[in-house]
Amino acid sequence: MKDLLFMLADLWMIFAGFYFGWKFIRRYNNYLLGLEWMVVATSGSNFLLWALLGGDEGSFLYSVAYFFDAFSRSVGITLILVMGLMGVTHRYKPTVVVDVGVFALAIGAGLYLQQFRGHELHVGPATFYVIVNALTTLFLAYFSWRLWKSGAKGLAVGAGLATVAGSVIAISYDFFPIPGDDEHRTLFYTAALATWGFQMFVYFIAYRALHNHNVATGAEPVVNGHSVARA
Repeated sequence: MKDLLFMLADLWMIFAGFYFGWKFIRRYNNYLLGLEWMVVATSGSNFLLWALLGGDEGSFLYSVAYFFDAFSRSVGITLILVMGLMGVTHRYKPTVVVDVGVFALAIGAGLYLQQFRGHELHVGPATFYVIVNALTTLFLAYFSWRLWKSGAKGLAVGAGLATVAGSVIAISYDFFPIPGDDEHRTLFYTAALATWGFQMFVYFIAYRALHNHNVATGAEPVVNGHSVARA
């Protein structure tokens, strides 16, 4: 049952990443969030394959999994997330150079942090992950407030809950293992994957709500039924 729940949580995250990532690109021309969502989904696909093949930490798939994990925890679901959401909070429109540059930064961070893979706790990187998550949480609190102010109070609460859950996962990731969990941390990863999928789902519908509010109030110009703003 434990393994089944893990696979279901991973499949949910994979679906949320690819499906809503494509919608970000297709509907809103938001490559920052769309591609980052797809990176998370690709990470989940690799992680699932690694687990199905036995979970050997000496395999190439484990190295890939660690890279994707570091990619998103350092820059992806921190800086890229904030920049992407600023499309509906500040009408931020990054250039292609900025898009490419921030993903290059995430790739560099993922490669650099590879050296810290393993079971032992590396306090420096672990603390860095918690700090950047905390800074991102501050913006996400503002994002939830903007939702509340726009009248989408239910989504504001949902985004707030998703953010709190994500922060709990980020803090417990390295510092607070679940008592009684197995050596592969199946219980933790089940909770983490389900939470990350929930975050991607909620942030998409919250983004859509703010986008629609901006269009309705004239904050976003519309051409042929679609906002021309780019995030």
